[in-house]
Amino acid sequence: MSIKMDDDFETVRRVEAQLGERLARLRLSRNLTRAQLAKESGASSRTLARLEAGQGGSLDTFIRVLLALKIEPHLLGALPDPTVRPIERVKLQGRERKRARPVQSETRPASEWAWGDDEG
Repeated sequence: MSIKMDDDFETVRRVEAQLGERLARLRLSRNLTRAQLAKESGASSRTLARLEAGQGGSLDTFIRVLLALKIEPHLLGALPDPTVRPIERVKLQGRERKRARPVQSETRPASEWAWGDDEG
């Protein structure tokens, strides 16, 4: 495994742990037991315990827990609004982007080798 992948994995683990910790503190600040929040969100108490421990979970479960805590608008606020891109709008003359296009890498110089060069 490369160093970059190890770093990414550790970052994901760290973020999961922080989200779980915040989720647990939010639940406690609302004076809810895990069983109560689990029932309101439709998740099991064990799944909620794993989320709070930063041990992963599905996005669906995470969103349902946020809905039960009535904080889902904060989740949408974490992602920037993709419609607000003034520079790109000017570049596209007001049109909206419909698909992604990979960035073209620099062209490589043509090889000097050609078919038949190695025949004597």
